[in-house]
Amino acid sequence: MKAFITGGCGQVGSHIAEILLARGDEVVSIDNYATGRPEHLSEHPKLTQIEGSIADKELIDKVVGDFRPDVIVHTAASYKDPSDWYSDTMTNCVGGANLVNAAKEFNVGRFIYFQTALCYGVKPTEQPVTLDHPINADNSSYSISKTVTEEYLRLSGIDYVTFRLANVIGPRNVSGPLPIFYDRLSQGKGCFVTKSRRDFVFVGDLARYAVKAADGQGNGTYHFSSGTDVAIIELYDAVVKAMKLNNYPEPEVREIGEDDAESILLDPSRTFADFGDIEFTPLEETVRRGVEYFKEFGVHGGYTHLKHDDKK
Repeated sequence: MKAFITGGCGQVGSHIAEILLARGDEVVSIDNYATGRPEHLSEHPKLTQIEGSIADKELIDKVVGDFRPDVIVHTAASYKDPSDWYSDTMTNCVGGANLVNAAKEFNVGRFIYFQTALCYGVKPTEQPVTLDHPINADNSSYSISKTVTEEYLRLSGIDYVTFRLANVIGPRNVSGPLPIFYDRLSQGKGCFVTKSRRDFVFVGDLARYAVKAADGQGNGTYHFSSGTDVAIIELYDAVVKAMKLNNYPEPEVREIGEDDAESILLDPSRTFADFGDIEFTPLEETVRRGVEYFKEFGVHGGYTHLKHDDKK
């Protein structure tokens, strides 16, 4: 199989690329390294890496036209600055439209996309949220712009799978609480936790099922979620345990901010029906692998879409 992976040096894209390369597939990766890191993908005889932006239509048309991939795996996303609407729009909207158009023009067999659960807003009316829940992507530039490409896919008529994601964590994680907790604790700084809950899933688990989708399994929209959520304090405690700290650093507990959600728990029943029962990696193991990565490569990012982010 020939796969064109956007954001190939990001957390999700690099894990998918490694699986495909290990089984002998040919991969072309593109990344602008805004959040991806070159060291996430090692040189490989069947890997071609391109530094560039998916917002560059001429470049995307040339890559897809020359390579003629069987599948586009679109993991690239702009999310590092919640006030940078321009970058979010160029990457998440223009870039997504460029890829969908290229897939149509050059007859790409399948398109795999990754959408945020924040497309439902921060106050969903269901718990767990079903696929029938109305889209309400009004809570951040990230959620608004990420939803655009999903709509273009729906209109395009091409064969696609969209995974609306729970919180994906593990090695190479540059956003959300896991790298933030590790970074602050490793510097002896205090942390805060909110009273919110999240469904944390291991990036390696997502990558395995994204490859199944790339191979032709499933069609349309799915939730990639374990179907259970945990309190943020549980993630914090798992980080403390994985770091083997001598004393427990008591975190500050804060109320949930206006732009945050108490919980966004996704109903994975359609995913389980079409892809089979998924054996999810336990939280402690997921965090342990993430901490091992941070110890070796350091923390880069600690990004969040939330406006109340506190890095003091």
